[in-house]
Amino acid sequence: MVMKSKIEQAVILAGGYGTRLKPFTDTNPKPMYPFEGKPFLEYLIEQVRSFGIQEIVLLLGYLPEKIQDYFGDGSRWGVHITYSVTPVEYETGLRIKSAAPLLSDEFLLMYCDNYCPIDFVRLVADYEKSGALLQFTAYRNKDGSTKNNLRISEDELVEVYDKKRITPGLQGVDIGYAIVNKRVLALLPEENHNFEAVVYPTLVAEKKLYATVTEHRYYSVGSWERIELTKEFFRPKKVVFLDRDGTLNVRPPRACYIERPEDFVWLPGAREAVKKLKDAGYTLILISNQPGIARGNLTEETLAAIHEKMQADLREIGAEIDKIYYCPHNWDDGCECRKPRPGMFFQAQKELSLDLTKCVMIGDDERDMEAATAAGVSGLFINEKSPLETLVSLILGG
Repeated sequence: MVMKSKIEQAVILAGGYGTRLKPFTDTNPKPMYPFEGKPFLEYLIEQVRSFGIQEIVLLLGYLPEKIQDYFGDGSRWGVHITYSVTPVEYETGLRIKSAAPLLSDEFLLMYCDNYCPIDFVRLVADYEKSGALLQFTAYRNKDGSTKNNLRISEDELVEVYDKKRITPGLQGVDIGYAIVNKRVLALLPEENHNFEAVVYPTLVAEKKLYATVTEHRYYSVGSWERIELTKEFFRPKKVVFLDRDGTLNVRPPRACYIERPEDFVWLPGAREAVKKLKDAGYTLILISNQPGIARGNLTEETLAAIHEKMQADLREIGAEIDKIYYCPHNWDDGCECRKPRPGMFFQAQKELSLDLTKCVMIGDDERDMEAATAAGVSGLFINEKSPLETLVSLILGG
């Protein structure tokens, strides 16, 4: 789906040598590394188009003709591409400064080696609300998948930016996808320089640098170590998240729980609907709040037995749930996994390399829908007129 945006131009930095990706980069620019038959840069251009942006400026340096010959004027992708080619030795700041005549008053700045399915509407809204001169996307990095370079306040003001990543107490990392006010280009010197190293500390001091934080892991062609994870991310997947009580089985009365395997009673048609999804090649992920564990109504061992009964029932008809996540905490524990918080979605995202924006959640509670929305997942709500089998038929196009 293509959205509309007040930001009408994207600028993508794609000019470096990419030495960490040798020997591929001996003869190719880094963003041309292919995944599923398409170069990485093509995924970025398609994403920009989905944001409702049609004007793209590519800032090139190393082997620019390889990119220019492939993308041309961009019309094949429904965009218009302009190129700014500068010496490969130019760092990001001088590359951007050299392209200044081509740049809009406000634009989206991206790195050619990072991809994240960001909430672009939220990014633009945050930029407008904060009054920032630059609002970038930051990965919270709770899993420690990279080294932090930021410290961010509760209202998402960037308090510290440390390119060397050595300041104590850093949490989060800048991944690009920045809305930039062109006025920041006045900070750029004439000599060769790094954009972030020059601009970000100044904006921090002026309280004009803000972050929009995401829990969704980002993917990169920055090094060979990251390539395999990125390959798995771009591998096509069909994923449906399922709530449990009231979606698959008869929901117990309020403040009561399924406490024994024999208490798990399938809703009419639910098993068959699960099988239809499995037969169509979907990965099925169960996410369920289970506060009965914290309240002492059942143990995790009993919950495992309940789920084994559920799986055994499904295996009888040739189906199975692929992965099960549950929140064992009480209502007021303040955890990040209990729906309507999206923690279980992000746990699955990281473990299975999912693009949550391409997944679907089916549930019978508003908390299911709230959690899905917070994670960027499309939600389908079960009710009397739309039971599970009806929603599955909708997904399958039947």
